[in-house]
Order: sequence, then C-alpha cells, then structure tokens
Amino acid sequence: MKRYSVFAVAREGLRHHLGWERAWRSPAPQKRYDTIIVGAGGHGLATAYYLGRNHGIRNVAIIEKGWLGGGNTGRNTTIIRSNYLQDPSAAIYEKARSLYETLSQELNYNVMFSPRGLLMLAQTQHEIRGYKRTAQANALQGVATEWIEPARVKELVPIINIGGPRYPVLGALYQARGGTARHDAVAWGYARACSDMGMDIIQNCEVTGVTQANGRVTGVQTTKGDIGCDRLGLVVAGHSGVLANMAGFRLPIESIALQALVSEPIKPCLDVVVMANTVHGYISQSDKGEMVIGGGTDGFNNYTQRGSFHHVEETVRALCETFPMVSRLRMLRQWGGIVDMTGDRSPLISRTPLGGCFINCGWGTGGFKAIPGSGWAMAELMAKGEPGPLAEAFNMWRFREGQFIDESVAAGVAH
Repeated sequence: MKRYSVFAVAREGLRHHLGWERAWRSPAPQKRYDTIIVGAGGHGLATAYYLGRNHGIRNVAIIEKGWLGGGNTGRNTTIIRSNYLQDPSAAIYEKARSLYETLSQELNYNVMFSPRGLLMLAQTQHEIRGYKRTAQANALQGVATEWIEPARVKELVPIINIGGPRYPVLGALYQARGGTARHDAVAWGYARACSDMGMDIIQNCEVTGVTQANGRVTGVQTTKGDIGCDRLGLVVAGHSGVLANMAGFRLPIESIALQALVSEPIKPCLDVVVMANTVHGYISQSDKGEMVIGGGTDGFNNYTQRGSFHHVEETVRALCETFPMVSRLRMLRQWGGIVDMTGDRSPLISRTPLGGCFINCGWGTGGFKAIPGSGWAMAELMAKGEPGPLAEAFNMWRFREGQFIDESVAAGVAH
C-alpha cells in the first residue's frame, strides 16, 4: 500500500493523478476464514483492524450487506467526547477519544479529528447538580472536564442566548479535548488499513443465516454463498436483533430511528460543539460551514433511515430559543440512522450463548465517538475468548443479574 503524504500528492499531480491505487480491495469471498465480522461500519472495521494490529489475526473477512460505512457510521453528527458518569463508560469512551487523537497518523489517513471542545449546557437546577457530579466523577476517572459558569459559556459561544427566556444557560460541563472527526474518513481509513493487512472486505453480501454444530458457530450463509469460520463477530448496530435471531438467541435491545439535519453553509460562527439536553438538541459547525443539528430518537421502534418533518420541526424549534440565528437558516438535507438501545443505555460487548459467536451492539445514539475503543475491546474479546478490562462490565447477562451501567441521563438526547 502506498503511503499518503504531501510528496505523494505532488508526485501524482505531475502524473495527472493517474497513479493512485484503490484504497482497499474488493475480493470474492473465500470458502473459509479464521474470523468473520458481520458489519463493515466503523465498529466492525475497527474490530478487524485491532485483531490484526494487536493480536496478529489477519485471516479475516468483513462482510457488509450494503456498502462500506453506509449505515450509522455515515449517518451521525460526528461528536466525540468521554465525559460519562459511570466508570466503565468513562473508561471505554476515554480510550476511544485518546485513540482518535493519533488515528490519522496511525492509519496514514486523515480522519480530520478536531478537538475543538464540547459543552453540555445546564439549563435547570437539576442539570447543574448532575453535571457538577459528573465533573467530580470524571476527576476521579482521570477524564479532563470542568464545570464553567455562564460568562465563560458566552465567551466560548458568542452566538448563544444566555438569558432564556424559558431556559436560561446556567453553566456547562466543558471537555476541552472533545470535538468531532470526519465519519466517512474514519471508516475509509480503517478499511484501507485492514485491506493492507490482507483482510477481505466483502460488500453487497447479506448474511441470511448462521450455521452451527454442537453449540458452536461454524460459519454464515450469505447471498454470495456459505462461508465457514471459527469465530464470528456480529457488529451491525440497529440490525443486531435480526442477526442474533439467526444465531438462536435474543438481545435486550430495541431499534429506533435517530434523526439529524444540516443547514445551508454559512461563515464560521461556532468553533465548539454544544449539546443542550433541556431544549433537546445539539449543534456544531462543519468544515464546509453547515450547521450540523441533531435531536432525539423517534418515539416508536422502527428501521427507517428517512427523516420526518415533524421531528425536524421539534428539534429546530427547541434550538431557536438558545441559538436565535438558527431561525434564519434554510435546511439543506436531513437523514436518519437506526440506533440500538439497551435498557441502561450502555452497550453490549459480550460472548453469546452460541460458542465462538460474539456481539458488539447497543451503542444507542453514541456509537461514533466510541469506534476506536469499541474495536479495541471487541478485538481483545474475540482473540482471547474472554473480555478485557474495557469490555468486562458490558456483558449481555448484566440485565439478568441487575448490574446495570446506567447512562440514561447521558443518553437522553445525545449519548
């Protein structure tokens, strides 16, 4: 694989850019692999990458029913943060955030990580107490966050309306090293690195069944034929329940659409990420000048990837009070992604009742920010057969045992 660099760009420019090679191969599937990962989104590709990088397992196929990164990885609002309350959550999200900081150099692919800072606004007395508690918890966890007063919020976000009228800004939980990255580039960078290690990325190949014998997985049935394996990882976000049913077990999750939109591009006016749970929305500005706006999930279970006018109206109406300038912008486009929600709003990284089969799902509305940490933990689980410290608490049996990792407040609007 050729390395990308300024010298490579200059050299190919002189050649009219005819010398670039494909970023990843698109081979036909082999009859058997050591490991199959279903789902070529960010989490699946990261799992494959760290299987090869950390554990030397490279006879791997990543199977995707559509196109690479065409699910939630390409349908989110790109926020990265790690200011979670519970210790297991903070640990895996902080691992992900720290990996994001050097991911471009590691993958030799610019994922456009931007540690621009992230604010979670407190607009009620209850939120003040909650965020101050989180700041104290983060200090014990080694996660750098701080509580800031309204004047500092206004300094960081000049376009904000501090005074209300219904919901004045009373302060914020601030993570200076939070930010954003380019979602497509994260998937493409991992895919390029996986392909370079000899792994097969097989697109437009839908899994239609899971084969097993004597309580262990033996392979998958696909629209491109049967493929055998010793280990199977299911990393398909909102469709996890469908794949689990094929494997013969049920998951404690529900699938719901989460909607977002972007405005027409405007001049730079917002250089941090702002989340506002009380008015139910969050906003940042992309490198192209678009205001990236997201809200909550639909109120009913569904698998749609379309937006709906009533939800956009609700989200924008809420944000207009805190950011009055939003009212003057035109919407450019909207979309939906299928999120998989657990009862405690924390993920599953777990063995399953089927031997050799592992599951990674339940990230709810916060999957993108977790991609590197999720892949790291899932790869360790699949390679060793036992969870490491990052994944140990996220087993699927915690609901039966009452060992919840309750992040329902963090997941209420912008997990």
